[in-house]
Amino acid sequence: MSSNETPRGPVDSSRIPRYAGPATFARLPRLDEVGTADVAVVGVPFDSGVSYRPGARFGGNAIREASRLLRPYNPAQDASPFALAQVADGGDIAVNPFNIHEAVETIEAAADDLLGTGARLMTLGGDHTIALPLLRSVARKHGPVALLHFDAHLDTWDTYFGAEYTHGTPFRRAVEEGVLDTSALSHVGTRGPLYGKKDLTDDERMGFGIVTSADVYRRGADEVADQLRQRIGDRPLYVSIDIDCLDPAHAPGTGTPEAGGMTSRELLEILRGLASCNLVSADVVEVAPAYDHAEITSVAASHTAYELTTLMSRQIAEARSQ
Repeated sequence: MSSNETPRGPVDSSRIPRYAGPATFARLPRLDEVGTADVAVVGVPFDSGVSYRPGARFGGNAIREASRLLRPYNPAQDASPFALAQVADGGDIAVNPFNIHEAVETIEAAADDLLGTGARLMTLGGDHTIALPLLRSVARKHGPVALLHFDAHLDTWDTYFGAEYTHGTPFRRAVEEGVLDTSALSHVGTRGPLYGKKDLTDDERMGFGIVTSADVYRRGADEVADQLRQRIGDRPLYVSIDIDCLDPAHAPGTGTPEAGGMTSRELLEILRGLASCNLVSADVVEVAPAYDHAEITSVAASHTAYELTTLMSRQIAEARSQ
């Protein structure tokens, strides 16, 4: 979109009820309706990489349904994201559910195509396997990227049942492939039992710093956000959010829940504290609506995606004004 074009925003909910019409993210136009977008919201309905409860293949559409209640002005960031940049729903990347290797290749190729138009990606998963092809594509455009990974789990294990590509291994593969800037890697919200202390030493060796959910509770969102900003600096940043970073009270609809997690308020406040970072793309994954209650998880995920989209839209608008 050029600087003199007005973005096409969401359907007017004062004229058409929120529960009517297609469930695009935040009731935004489809990508094919606007041609190109500054931020493309895309779904990846894939959960063949899960190690416990399946169902995240339905997460993207559950997030879209929950996003019907999002409004065009974000007071927490004092911004109207859909007026600052063209945000559009790019639909789903259809992938083979029976062949993980083919699915990973399909996601990577589709991400390459979308990023090649100049868009940033706000991806709705799907399980966390999808982060690897997305990171490959983003790094192809920006070089190795800083990673901010919100999750109950490390996701830096080597293999499951001999399989290298699962939802528990994407960031080990990403480090091995050189698509991450290993001087700026952080987990946030980790907690719960591990296979052994070696999990932590391996993770540290790869370059990750850890902010546990207990750290967030004790230190507060503002201090954590400040620490993360200092670690990230001005590097291109990719944010990957497994919704199980939230406590099951705030996100019951996920495949591998762990007690003692962050609140949705803490997650949103930390994200808002990243306004000065160069956010180039992001994902929200592991929403499994079959285990959800009253859309608790998908509502949290939709607001999480909204905050990330707002951050990207603000940065795009600021860059155009310079």
